[in-house]
Amino acid sequence: MYVGLKMLRNFVTVTPKTPVLEAQKLLDESRLGMLLVVEGGKLLGYVRPEDLSAALPSIMTSLDKHEIKYLMSKLSVERIIRKDIKTVAPEVEIEAAADLMFEKNLAGLAVVDHQGGLIGYINRSVMLDVLVEEMGHREGGSRITFEADDRPGVLYEVAGIIAGMGLSIISTGTFFHAGKRIVVVRVATPDASAIAAAMQDHGYKVMGPMDFMHEWQ
Repeated sequence: MYVGLKMLRNFVTVTPKTPVLEAQKLLDESRLGMLLVVEGGKLLGYVRPEDLSAALPSIMTSLDKHEIKYLMSKLSVERIIRKDIKTVAPEVEIEAAADLMFEKNLAGLAVVDHQGGLIGYINRSVMLDVLVEEMGHREGGSRITFEADDRPGVLYEVAGIIAGMGLSIISTGTFFHAGKRIVVVRVATPDASAIAAAMQDHGYKVMGPMDFMHEWQ
């Protein structure tokens, strides 16, 4: 999956002249995590919720709400814009974008074309939606979790067992835990117990919540 296929296209942006109060309202309503600052089609930077909250110095808290509102109405985004904006191209693999967001603790990434023009935005909500989709959660079925040796042919063997029972695989996912490879397979059946039993007969260690219970108690 590529960033360009999942990025947001219709999202709110602000300009350097946008009042901070308006930007705060837009951010609350959009739930984007941050607002991109654009002028004349050019991406200039972004503002975060914490930037908006800290727009006025703490001494302003001694003023009454009308005075604060007046001062805020005169304060624009250009005074608090951050220019260290991280961007990605639409052809970037979405997992690479997610890894960048995790590594840098970013609320989102601007998606730009090869001329640097802003064409989209991707944030944590999009990433969570992609995770749910890739794991096939919304398609129902049942999931089977098993420990897999690091050797060729594991998924081929498991797919053969499932296909031999006349069932289809909805999705697969691979994770690492405690130095072991854990594979999750979602199968189009309301009851995967027969598949689990067949896999165990083939030497696979099928796992469930009880196998990890000691780690969260």
